[in-house]
Amino acid sequence: MLSKQAAREVLEHHILRFWQTRMVDNERGGFYGRIDGHNTLHPDAPKGAVLNARILWAFAAAARVLHNTPYRILAARAYDYLMQQFIDREHGGVYWSLHADGTPLDTKKQTYAIAFAIYGLAEYVRLTNNQEALDAAIHLFDDIETHAFQSYMVNDPYGKADRMNEVNKEMVNGYTEALTRDWQPISDMRLSEQDENGAFTMNTHLHVLEAYTNLYRVLADVQRDDVQSTKAKVAKQLRTLIDIFTKQIFNPETEHLDLFFDTDWQSKRDKNSPGHDIEAAWLLHEALEVLGDPILLQETLPVCQQLAQAAEDGILNESQWWCYAEAVVGYVDQWKWNQKALPAEAVVNLEMAEAAWEFIQSHLIDREHGEFYWAILPNGTPDTSNDKAGFWKCPYHNSRMCIEIIERL
Repeated sequence: MLSKQAAREVLEHHILRFWQTRMVDNERGGFYGRIDGHNTLHPDAPKGAVLNARILWAFAAAARVLHNTPYRILAARAYDYLMQQFIDREHGGVYWSLHADGTPLDTKKQTYAIAFAIYGLAEYVRLTNNQEALDAAIHLFDDIETHAFQSYMVNDPYGKADRMNEVNKEMVNGYTEALTRDWQPISDMRLSEQDENGAFTMNTHLHVLEAYTNLYRVLADVQRDDVQSTKAKVAKQLRTLIDIFTKQIFNPETEHLDLFFDTDWQSKRDKNSPGHDIEAAWLLHEALEVLGDPILLQETLPVCQQLAQAAEDGILNESQWWCYAEAVVGYVDQWKWNQKALPAEAVVNLEMAEAAWEFIQSHLIDREHGEFYWAILPNGTPDTSNDKAGFWKCPYHNSRMCIEIIERL
């Protein structure tokens, strides 16, 4: 049964212990880049910025919530490695990846990775009140806003003319996917080979949103005169991101999020992702609550509810670990919100959260070796062809699920 105690047990015994005991690189610093699906360490694997930033976030958040000193020490380790090795001191931003020895490998500036660095640094500030970490997060925010944020007129934004039989021109905003090390255009902007090479993506905007939410959360309590203008700008861009989601990424016809877009914000393919739908539902809600604007909350909440409801039909048919983790958080969020206004829907929300939690407990946790399997195959067996830890397998979705449950229940 879903509870604070059960969430803490999964977090400490089945997730963080794996990263504590198996992923610390005592020879070359930081954390190893990969353990495969057969639990074999690859000590010479590249080290990714997203992985390191997510490790920083996970241990900082766990140390803050559980008041755990060993987690705090590992958060400091991840912070030091991010600052010393991943930050590009010459051009700003963070490198996409490093060689195992910590020297730069892929130096492109992926907005997604910079956002996760902000997210992790802000969480470290929540834990330690470290002003150097806050300054680094602010510098990375400025890098994104200076180089990746775009605002311009487009023809027929989001295909509105097709639905309304009229020609539109509208000012739209967006964050470009990737640039070169010195912030010039780059031909291949994809996060991975599985992605479309779109000018804009839902995924990047979602994680810029969560990064800015965490940054604004810490800035709201800072009294330094030199950050007041930054605080106002982060709040403004959070509102812009919420507007991007409700007007450009959310598809009112399908009630799902579209995933990939060209330079005119035309959707590039007809596909949806229930895992991202439910993740966006609660991350948008979180951003709205952190902003503290009740009018904007009431205006945007229906989109959060539509996304959660649209995800219901597909989320429990997903196979990957992260989808189930986001379902637990997203439907607990909806359950708590709907209890008074929509009690019948709240019952469904709680059932969805419990079903996702039960699947995790029964199928996804590797109780022998630790961590979650990447996915469960159609025949019911664990997917061991994909990593246990790596570029995209991090203590993030599952740790955050546990921490959110501990804080919410």
